[in-house]
Amino acid sequence: MIKPKIAFICVHNSCRSQMAEALGKYFGSEYFDSYSAGTETKPQINQDAVRLIKSRYNIDMEKTQYSKLIDEIPAPNIVITMGCNVNCPYLSSEERYDWGLEDPTGKSDQEFQKIIDKIEENIKKLVDRFK
Repeated sequence: MIKPKIAFICVHNSCRSQMAEALGKYFGSEYFDSYSAGTETKPQINQDAVRLIKSRYNIDMEKTQYSKLIDEIPAPNIVITMGCNVNCPYLSSEERYDWGLEDPTGKSDQEFQKIIDKIEENIKKLVDRFK
């Protein structure tokens, strides 16, 4: 069976979508391929996201990921937007979901951890679906 491609999308592809890609690869690489992208890019991934994902999961996102545009990833089977409302980029897919996550950029580590917890929970639900 061919693994489905899941694209985690938000405008800047620097924080929530990057964390979702990292955790998708970490928890779900056996079941689906994870990508992230946006309609704009940032020169680097959000440094709080990098630090917290590294301390919690020992994943160095700066070594394995970078901010990319939606036309730089393979066509996905499933698109998951992070919660950018009407500004969410559109990308054609068989299925589309919005996780409705607040952007933790500029907020406390505690707020970041809440978003990371939600992303992990959602990723594990995806893993259960494709097991």
